[in-house]
Amino acid sequence: MDTKAALARRFVSEALQNPHNAALLERLPFLGLPDAWLVAGCLFQTVWNLHSGLAPTANIKDYDLFYFDASDLSEAAEQAAQARATSLFADLPITVEAKNQARVHLWYERWFGYPYAPLQSARNGIERFLVPCTCVGLQPAAAVSGKEPTLYAPYGLEELYAGQLKPNPACPHLPLFEAKAQSYRERWPWLTIQAGDMVA
Repeated sequence: MDTKAALARRFVSEALQNPHNAALLERLPFLGLPDAWLVAGCLFQTVWNLHSGLAPTANIKDYDLFYFDASDLSEAAEQAAQARATSLFADLPITVEAKNQARVHLWYERWFGYPYAPLQSARNGIERFLVPCTCVGLQPAAAVSGKEPTLYAPYGLEELYAGQLKPNPACPHLPLFEAKAQSYRERWPWLTIQAGDMVA
């Protein structure tokens, strides 16, 4: 059996054990957003919860949607997309955030203090999360009954399941990484942090 394929199937299956993830993926096409993905924390943190014997939804602060629309880089357009998402998912007891990856470079340095090169796609945004093992996204399957979502995990899933947190060379902002990794460790103490020579 292809271990990578088996791990991918396991990841998708476990991510969907969080009913909010399943609902988001089911409804996401109705937003009509280009290159739209459910990404990051709500996915890998569901897996970490299951590994820890917790409820799938425990400790998850928000649910992130990425899309890529280079035709309109205005904040107003992104706010309109956010308003549609908030309305579509209003019945779910969660916070959903929709971000246009085509405009991240316009605000990232002002917000986080580091320059950020323009992205070329939503997948490109997934590739630049601070921690490689958290670089994951699911895209709803085409309208085919029973078909699984598309998984994008550019750095594989082995480190995610091993709980190994290390800086991402594609986004080498070490202070931001360390703060993020410590935040994860507070919620899932079995994770390990590797930053250069530091292992915690």
